[in-house]
Amino acid sequence: MFYREVGQFKTSYAADQALLPILQDRVGIAVILLIAFVVVPLTASNFALDSILIPILVLSLAATGLNLLTGYTGLLSLGTGAFMGVGAFACYKLTTYFPNVNIVIMVLCSGFFAAAIGTVFGLPSLRIKGFYLAVATLAAQFFLSWCFIRVPWLYNYNISASIEVPTKTLFGLAVTGPTASSITRYLIVLSIVTVLVWMAANLMRGRIGRTWMAVRDMDLAAELIGIKLYQTKLLAFAVSSFYCGVAGAMMVFFWLGNAESESFNINQSFLILFMVIIGGLGSLLGSFLGAALIWGLPIILRAAPPYFGLHIRSATVDQSTFVILGVLIIFFLIVEPHGLARLWQIWKQKLRVWPFPY
Repeated sequence: MFYREVGQFKTSYAADQALLPILQDRVGIAVILLIAFVVVPLTASNFALDSILIPILVLSLAATGLNLLTGYTGLLSLGTGAFMGVGAFACYKLTTYFPNVNIVIMVLCSGFFAAAIGTVFGLPSLRIKGFYLAVATLAAQFFLSWCFIRVPWLYNYNISASIEVPTKTLFGLAVTGPTASSITRYLIVLSIVTVLVWMAANLMRGRIGRTWMAVRDMDLAAELIGIKLYQTKLLAFAVSSFYCGVAGAMMVFFWLGNAESESFNINQSFLILFMVIIGGLGSLLGSFLGAALIWGLPIILRAAPPYFGLHIRSATVDQSTFVILGVLIIFFLIVEPHGLARLWQIWKQKLRVWPFPY
C-alpha cells in the first residue's frame, strides 16, 4: 500500500532504466539528503559531527571502495588501509607542492595516486585468486606501511613522522586545520561522498559493473563470452583504490587533522573488511550500514549504560565491542552472508506485498 510500483508506468527506456525507478525510493532518497544537508548542520552538535557523522561518512566511502572490489568483483583485498594511506600522503605532498590549489581538488587527485598503486599491487590477481590473492594484498599492506615510516620524504622530514594538516580556505572559509568549523568539514565530506557513491551506483548499472559481476560469479565463463579478465580485474583494483585513497585523504584533512603511519595499519584494513561483511557484500547501502554499526557500537555501549544506572569502564567497552563484532561476523557469515543490506531488502519486499503473506 505504501511501497508499491502499481500504477507507475514507464513510457521510455530511460525511465525504465533509472537509478531509482520507484517513486517512493526517489522520495526517500530526497528526504534523506534534505535531512543530511539541511537539518543535521542546523541541529547537530560539534561532537556528533566530529565523532560520529564525519567518521561514518569517511569509513563508508572506504567500505564502498572495498565493496567494489570484493563484493562486486570477487577479489579479496587486505590492503585497504594501505591504499587509504597512499591517498592521505599523496594529498599531503600535493598540498606542499601546490599550496594555492583548491583542497577538494587535491583530495580527489590523491585518489588517482592510490589508483595507480592499487593497479600495481593488483597485478597478482591476473594469476592468483582467493586466499593467495589475500596474502598478496596483505604483503602490499606491510610494504606500504613500511614506506610510510621509512621514507621521510612522504611526511616532509617532520620530526614527528606524521602528517600535519595546514589550514586551507574555500570561498573564504577555513575547511582544514584547527580553525575549520565542524559544519564546514561535514558538508564537504558529505558532498564528496554523495557524488562518489552516486557515480559508483551508476557504474555498477553499466557495462563495467556487469563485467565485474560476471567475473565474480564465474571468471572462466566470463572469459568465454569475451570479457577480458586482465583489464577487468585491474580496473576493479584501480577504481577500488581510488575510492580508498579519497577516503584516506578525507580522513586526515577533514576528520583527524593529523595522522601517523599507524592510522593506516593492518587493523584499519580489517576494520573496513568487517564493515563490508556485516553491511553486505555487493551492496553500496551495506557499506553505509556496516560503517554505521561498527563505528556507532562502542559509542552506544558507552552512552547507554548510564541511563540504566550502570557504569562500565572504557576497557570493558572496548573488549565488549570486539566480542559483539566477532559474534555479528560469525552470525552474518552463517545465517545471512549478504549482511544488513539483505535484511533491508527482505523488509522492503514484505512491505510491497503487505498485508498479504510473503
